[in-house]
This record gives sequence, structure tokens and C-alpha cells, in this order.
Amino acid sequence: MKREPSCELEKELFYSVFEKTPDYIKDLDLMNFDNENGFTFTLKREHLYPHSESNPEGLNLKEWFANYSKEAKVSTAGIRGPQNIIYPQDTRFPINLVGIVLATLAKALVAREKYEGQEIRKLVGSEVRYNSELYLDAIARIQAAQGIKTLTPKDRKTIPIWLASFLAFKLDLLGGEYITSSHGISVKTATKDLNSQGSQYLPEESLEFVNKIQEIFDITEKYGTYVINIAPKNDPLIDESIMEKLNDGVDLYVEYLKSGVAQNLDAVRKMGGKLFIESVGGCAYRTLSRVLEKLGIQDKYVWNNTEEDPFFHSIGKYDTDPKGNKTFYDYSVDATVLAKRPDGSGKYVKYFPVIESMHYEEVLKDMPFGTIVLITDPDHDRLTVCQIEASGNEPTLDEFGISYIVLDENRVLTVYTANQAFLMLMNYRVKQLKHEGKFKNHPRFMIKTTASALSWDEWAAKNGIKVVNVPVGFKEIANIMKKVELQIKNNPEKEVVVDDVFGNSVNLGVQPRMIFGGEESGGMIMGSEDLIESLSGRKAIAMREKSATEAIIVASCLGAKLEEENKTLSEYLIEIFEENNIIAKFDVREDIAYYNESEPDIEKLKQAKTEGEKQRTKNDLFYLSLAIGIREGLFGVDKVKEVLNDAFPELNFDNLVDVKFVGDGTYLKFTDKYVEIRPSGTDAKTKAYSGGEDLKNIQRFSQVLGNYSGERTELHKKLISDEFYENSKETALNYYLKFVEKDANNEQFVIPEYNY
Repeated sequence: MKREPSCELEKELFYSVFEKTPDYIKDLDLMNFDNENGFTFTLKREHLYPHSESNPEGLNLKEWFANYSKEAKVSTAGIRGPQNIIYPQDTRFPINLVGIVLATLAKALVAREKYEGQEIRKLVGSEVRYNSELYLDAIARIQAAQGIKTLTPKDRKTIPIWLASFLAFKLDLLGGEYITSSHGISVKTATKDLNSQGSQYLPEESLEFVNKIQEIFDITEKYGTYVINIAPKNDPLIDESIMEKLNDGVDLYVEYLKSGVAQNLDAVRKMGGKLFIESVGGCAYRTLSRVLEKLGIQDKYVWNNTEEDPFFHSIGKYDTDPKGNKTFYDYSVDATVLAKRPDGSGKYVKYFPVIESMHYEEVLKDMPFGTIVLITDPDHDRLTVCQIEASGNEPTLDEFGISYIVLDENRVLTVYTANQAFLMLMNYRVKQLKHEGKFKNHPRFMIKTTASALSWDEWAAKNGIKVVNVPVGFKEIANIMKKVELQIKNNPEKEVVVDDVFGNSVNLGVQPRMIFGGEESGGMIMGSEDLIESLSGRKAIAMREKSATEAIIVASCLGAKLEEENKTLSEYLIEIFEENNIIAKFDVREDIAYYNESEPDIEKLKQAKTEGEKQRTKNDLFYLSLAIGIREGLFGVDKVKEVLNDAFPELNFDNLVDVKFVGDGTYLKFTDKYVEIRPSGTDAKTKAYSGGEDLKNIQRFSQVLGNYSGERTELHKKLISDEFYENSKETALNYYLKFVEKDANNEQFVIPEYNY
């Protein structure tokens, strides 16, 4: 990696990585992508086994692959992990150049077998993470060597993930590759695989290429070598001209926006104030600025951090960990992350470490009251909404669970969870459609993850909108979209009925339209009134990836309305609660990380992660086995209440209604709240979500249940046998696959005649 550190913190990161990298890794010269000519990489049997004095060429690829394939089965957003940011050929890390080469080749071979003799087109794009240019180059050149035409932006520049997804569908590509790790820490990255719909791979799609990697290893084991071809850098199958001609797809995307959320932007154009966009990492600016210009509203925005930076302008980075130890620590760039620190009196107080590192007390000092701040992440798919408000309203903000930070003695910055922000955006969108007389033209529905706010379900019921709940992950939302589209296509005059992950059949009506699809982690999409068509005539009710651009357009329209009415976002949110008689006003998320992701020593990192995964799994299985036991009819909820009341005497489970497995976590339904305990599928982390009418109550439940060791109590052992307990994860996976596959849209993609 040829990059000078931008600051002392990045210098410290580079130094620690350099110091922790052994010489044999530093000396690796496996593939030289600076060579612009075509060349080959020979995978050797020795590479499959650990490095040692007797095996100096060892890369330990078998161990790498075991972990990689395990993650492919459960991944919710690409196969993610840390990389060696200075020496990307370091196969000790989950993401590395060799692994990306193997995975790309495997996907290319699968595609060639499925579409033998046909023209295959894919797209590759990236955001700003370390080594993204190298990985993009490798992917494009390997695909070209396999005869696949690969579209890239001019000069291989950055684009957002939603644009890559949009173009995969709109241009009828076989799919795409996108290099990102969303809002994860700087040293993390991933290849997010997109299929022909522009949707992230489902596990069965990932397993196809994972099995192909195994075939490559088997051949290497048997014959000693396996030769991989890398095409020249300027191979004609690597095509920048199409993306250049299409303005990177910006013009097509603006057309899409104008058919939906950007139909009437007059109020935005008339705004007296400006909106503030925080472009974390800088990737958003290159594309979003062009979209806003095409829409004629570019002068309504003030930008921060428009330069592209893989260290993300030091956002989320500290020189001490949460316990106060002197070390490099990365909180990620998720603006809604909460941490705790001592307040000097022996107590701990919560704060926003990511937002604090943005130094808004200085950056926003000249921005007026009412300024809406829109924070988007490095791949520009998530959005956090904030607003500068006058001091003095803190008691009301506290009463309604609206977080804030103090900017100065006169001003605070309200920070809205995605649950709160998206409720405001969907409410505005529905009122807009009703005002235009369009809402009644179709039955309306939304798709949300179970971990998202209960207030969304309440609001939807009040507005005659059906709700389909799914597991966490935008690919799950896209999967329901495709099921709906298949029924509309096959029976356009019939009511559309789909199952949610709770096991309910949801009747969406005839020719329904999606008003909203989203999740509490900050990603959302809105459907259009007319079905969206690809160039070859495929139809969709909405796009397959969350888009911060779409969210920013709706937020801008809402901001214009509130400016006109001299109203703040907090007032608008409270108004929604009151108009819709929302009971579950509050939501919380407890993030439990079992190790320091920023540890530069990969061996320590792997050991800590392994130990952390054991803790995560114990926590998960304690609740999951109870949910599966209910589902299998072994016992009822009353028995579960006994177990939980015994295990957690400080809590009260008397009003527990049900315990359900929801695809990737355990959902506890109460009369006044819900709690979901969800293990990360890709890391040693547990997330505990809760929503309800009593903020302190749901905070307590999330903290206690999320942080539980998972140790089985005597009552738990009495109710659930060891065998059932050990098998509950596999049983749960089978239930999840049945949910995914029921009424699935498995139509084979047909490669069209390309005329562009």
C-alpha cells in the first residue's frame, strides 16, 4: 500500500500493522498487479498448508477457507473481515488478495458453466477502503481472463453500493462485485456479491462458488498446482466506456428518482436554509453531488469531508479503548454507536464516540438553528439524521427518548435513531402521496426487519399499510420483493399473499406497492408508483439495495416542509406519536463486542475472536433452544417464563406472550415490548434490540439479556436435553431455509441481447 499517513493516529495504525507483520509475509511476492501485462499465478499444494521452516511457501489457505466458507453460509452483507492494510497478500487475515482472486475465479467459473457460450456481463465497483483499487483491478482482470465483460467506472473511480446494485438490475447484468465493509472499522473490508437482481447473494448462491473453491483446492492437492490467468490491465473485456457513456449510471438513477420520491422538489428549491451533508470517507460526494445537480437542488447543501480517505478523516478513531487503555481503537463510523465513560463521580454516562470525533461543536458553529445534518457512511447506503436545535428543550427530548449532544450553551444536536428518522420519512412520504391523490391507487405495504421499531408496525396499522417482517439484512427485504413481483407477474389480478418470518400469512392485496423497506441499522428504500423496468423489460417494485441518496431526497423534502411550518424534527416526531397513538415510542440496541476488532496482531485477534465466538454462541443458544423447543411443541411459553424468571430474578417475564426464532435471532414478545437477541453471523458480537413503552424497562432487558453469559441453569437443563440444545442451531437453520424458499422467485436469469 503506497500511502503516507494523514495524521498521528493513522501513523500509529500503520506502525502497529508493520510491527506485527512477520518478515515472511512482508517478503511475499505472489502476484504483481503493477504488471499491466497479462500474467499467471500458480496456486501450489504448499500454499494450502501452514508456513513453517519445512514449508516456507505455506499460506495456510485451508484454514482461511474453512473460516471463509463458514461465513458464506450466514453472511448478511458480504463476506467481511479485517485485512492487512499494508500487506494485502497476508492470508492470515480473512480478507486478502489471494482469497479475493480465488473467490472471483470461482464465481466466474460458476457463471461460465451456467451460461456456457453466452455473453456474460458484470460490474465491479468500490468505495474508499484500503486496497480497494488493487482488489477491483484483480477482480476485473480475472473476470476478463475468463471471458466475462466487466463494467467499471472511468479510471476505476468510486461509486456507491446502491448504484452498483441499481445498474446490475437496470442494465440486466449477471451481477456485480462491490468492495466495502459498510460502516465497519477502517481495517475491515469485504467483497459484497450482487446477483442479477442487484441483490446480495443468498447463502445458497454463496455456497455455489464456495464449493467451486473447494474443487480448485482438490485439484491443487491432487496435481500439486493450479494455474490462474490474469488478463492485461487494458484488456478489451474490461470496459470503462459504457459507464462513462452512462455518466456512471447517474442519469438513469435520476430518472428512477423522478418516478418516485423526487417527483416534486419545488419546496426544496425554495428553502431559505441549507442542509448539511457529512460524507464520511468521501465516497458519497462524487456521485451524490451529480445527482443533486441533475435534480436542480445542488445549491441547497453544505458539504463536509468531500475528499476520499480510507482512514475516514479519523472519524470514530481514538488512542484509548473503552476501558481507558492506551491503544489505537476504532469505534467504526456508525454515527449511532453509543459507548460509556466515567463522569468523574464513579458513574458511567453514555456518549456518541463517532459523532464526538466529528468535532461538530466547531464544524457546525456557523450553521443556524434548524439545520438538518445528514450523515452517510463510506459506501453511501446508510443515513443518520440529526438537527441543530435550541437549548432548553432537553426535558422534552428526554421524555420521548430523543438523544442529543451539547454543541454550546445555546444549541444541542438531536441525534435520531434510524427507527425514529425513518418513521418520520415514511410518514412524510405517505402524507405526500395522499395529498397528491395517489395513495389510494394501490394497496400499500412495507417490509421491515424484526429488529426494527415496533412503532413502525403500530404506525402502519393506523395508516392501512400491511407489514412483512423479515430477518436482519437487506437481502431478506429484497427476497420478499422478488416473491411479491413473481405473484404480480403470474397473476396480476389476484391478491398477493406472502409469509413473514413470524409465520404469519400477510395478504397485500391486488397490485400492491411498497411504501418502505428498511432496517434499524440505517438502511432504507422506497418503492415507486409504477413498476421499475430494466432495459430488457424485467420489472421490480423497488430497488434491491438501501440507498442514502433516496433517503436524503425524502429527508430534504421533509426538511423543506418543516422549515415552512417553523417546526423541528423532534416536534414532528412527537406529532407522529400523538396522531397515531403510538405506544411503543422507545427503542434501544445494546451492542456487545467480545473482543477488540482493532487489535493489529492477527494471531491475538483470531484467538480473541474465537473465544468471543464461544461466548456469543452460548448466549445465543440459551434463548434459541427455548424458541425452538416451543416451535417443536416440546413445551409452552409458561415453562419458558419459569426458566427466564429463575435465570433473571431482577427482571419480570410474567407478561411474556411468545418466544420465536426469527431467522437469525430469538424474539421475545411481551404485552408491552419486544426483545430480540441476535448473534452476529460474521463476528464475535451479540446485539440486543428492544422496543416498547417504557424506556428504562427496555434498556434494562436489553442490557441484562444481551450481556448474559449463556450459562445453562438447572431449570434450563431440566426443560431442554443436551442433545436438543446442541442441535437447536441446525434445526433453526432448516426453519430459516424453509422461510426463504417458500414461494421463492427462482426464475432463471436470461441473458438478453445487449445493445449498449
